[in-house]
Amino acid sequence: MPAEVVAQAGGGSLADLRATADRGAAVDVMLRGARALVPAWYAEGRFDGVLGLGGGGGTTMITAAMRTLPVGVPKVMVSTMASGNTAPYVDVKDVTLMYSVVDIAGLNPLSRRILANAAGAVCGMVEQNGHRAPGAGPREDGSRQSAVGSAAAAPGHRPLVAATMFGVTTPCVTAARGALEAAGYDVTVFHATGSGGRAMEGLIDDGYFAGVLDVTTTEWCDEVVGGVLTAGPTRLSAAARRGVPQVVSVGACDMVNFGGIDTVPPQFRERLLYRHNATVTLMRTTPDECMAIGTRIATQLNAATGPTSLVLPLRGVSALDAPGQPFHDPAADAALFDALRQHVAPRVRVIEVDAHINDAAFADALVAEFRARMSDHQR
Repeated sequence: MPAEVVAQAGGGSLADLRATADRGAAVDVMLRGARALVPAWYAEGRFDGVLGLGGGGGTTMITAAMRTLPVGVPKVMVSTMASGNTAPYVDVKDVTLMYSVVDIAGLNPLSRRILANAAGAVCGMVEQNGHRAPGAGPREDGSRQSAVGSAAAAPGHRPLVAATMFGVTTPCVTAARGALEAAGYDVTVFHATGSGGRAMEGLIDDGYFAGVLDVTTTEWCDEVVGGVLTAGPTRLSAAARRGVPQVVSVGACDMVNFGGIDTVPPQFRERLLYRHNATVTLMRTTPDECMAIGTRIATQLNAATGPTSLVLPLRGVSALDAPGQPFHDPAADAALFDALRQHVAPRVRVIEVDAHINDAAFADALVAEFRARMSDHQR
């Protein structure tokens, strides 16, 4: 990909960038150009995978372009930055990072081995995909195929369902997943850690899923209260926007997430905290916070254009929210449920189950409602 072509696609010229010698401005222009060209060239079938080499600037530009590609397209980045905070480079895409160990400048016996391994890695990924990156231009029969599949489920394939889970909702989601798979679905489970929710939303927008079982909406707690695992203000919007059938619950809406106990913000240090492990501290949501969380979830659900149900576990929303457990707080749960009842639109079907979220009866109710909403969608 010639540098001049990239610069032009980014709205600049290589000569001007070199003349001004403004590195930051040059990175911005080349990043925009790469983000414009890479998906277009992929769609034309010009390549099957991407291998990048770079330091800070190069990693920023190359991974930005990689993230424009669908999940499933091979993406390998050899970087001097791969041993630090890599979230800005990966975000919610399947970018493979390899630490360069030494600087990218020049070749030596060590860097030759590392670069050879990286080349072997991306070639192996391409070989696994059969020399033709899924979605990259027409195949021999003239057809095109998405990199991640299709919610429509081609003949002979099982419909794909997205589900959300936390450790404290695992029994529920595991049981529901088993029942749905026995009923003919394939279930993909996302960990509701902020990035997990955003990844799911992106794949729903890409048309990957036929339906959504959004059991664990805890990321709204972090968004509303100020925890570290927020998925942002657009969580619960993709299925609503695309009309994908969704059955939603309030799993783990009793907790806000922080890092180690010493990272909890000063204004929260006198609150009810639970040390989940050395790197995760949970804070119990208050009734007022639960009302705000319920209102936000209801607002998102009210925008739904497809079959949508809200299923409430009246005896607790997580493993920690049960009699004898540290987050058991019926008043806070009642505030959450009341806010949802008050603000959800009539077209959203609300089902209340007199069970704990991890009881078998609740998983059964979720599965029954999901299958009913899928049937509604297919009529």
